[in-house]
Amino acid sequence: MAIKTLFTYNYGGEKRKDIEAFGYDIKVISEENLIYNEELADIEVLVCYDPFKTLDIRKMKKLKWIQLSSIGIDQLPVEYVRKRSIIITNNKGGYSIPMGEWIVLKTLEMLKNSKKLYKNQVDRKWKMDTSLLELYGKTIGFIGTGTIANEAAKRFQGFGVTVFGVNTSGHDAEYFDRCYAMDELCEMLKLCDVVVVTVPYTKSTHHLINEDMFSSMKDGTFFINVARGNIVDEHFLIKSLKNGKLAGAAIDVYEEEPLKENSELWELDNIILTSHNSWISQMRNERRFETIYENMKRYIINDKLVNVVDLKRGY
Repeated sequence: MAIKTLFTYNYGGEKRKDIEAFGYDIKVISEENLIYNEELADIEVLVCYDPFKTLDIRKMKKLKWIQLSSIGIDQLPVEYVRKRSIIITNNKGGYSIPMGEWIVLKTLEMLKNSKKLYKNQVDRKWKMDTSLLELYGKTIGFIGTGTIANEAAKRFQGFGVTVFGVNTSGHDAEYFDRCYAMDELCEMLKLCDVVVVTVPYTKSTHHLINEDMFSSMKDGTFFINVARGNIVDEHFLIKSLKNGKLAGAAIDVYEEEPLKENSELWELDNIILTSHNSWISQMRNERRFETIYENMKRYIINDKLVNVVDLKRGY
């Protein structure tokens, strides 16, 4: 009998037939305002991003596995899925290449003061800017050394920079000149010209970047966040941008999304804001489908899945 599966987006388009050929009966229902009904009673596999605000998966008694299209799992009802021993897999690595490119791009844009120069273009203003900086010789520090940081660190190799990273134990990671343990974060921050947040969001990383962490940074540090907004205390981010502790910031994620129109972040001249856009590329659907395809091929034969999330660690 085919395994009942729910896709909350048409992941793979016509290629979905290749998955059905393994032995799946796939329903496609948009996750927007999705609520439980009896046709979901036999669902064993859920492939989705975030239907959990409206879909009560506690009523889906046969649910055994959730394949997320995201890297983060903060949208997930973690305690329930842990209690039920529901397998969770994510899209780790699926967005790392465009996000790595985004990090390098925004680092260069901040050092080269591109925001101001683009404004001059819009204003038809001819004015040379002599404040531009070189990336060469700078120290880049990543908070988190996972796949996103790895792809960015790889792309920094040709710029003549030093790349540091922080992870749980301080273990070595490819493309990093040195890695520090999480309890050595302040030590690393003191050395960095650019600080990049790529660590997963968990209870232990909520407001990890707070007043003390900003105080530990050099005056004039450049700051990037592509992870989750709640890792950074935005009150102290704004304060640090205003008082010069930070020379600039490039922020793609926020404590509350969409970012409210009255947020003070919009008003700051030394910040580049994007709308949770760093993961986007023309390859995103193809890579996402490859992960879904691989895992559904493995699940049907009871093989080990890729990107299984450790719910205790949160990633």
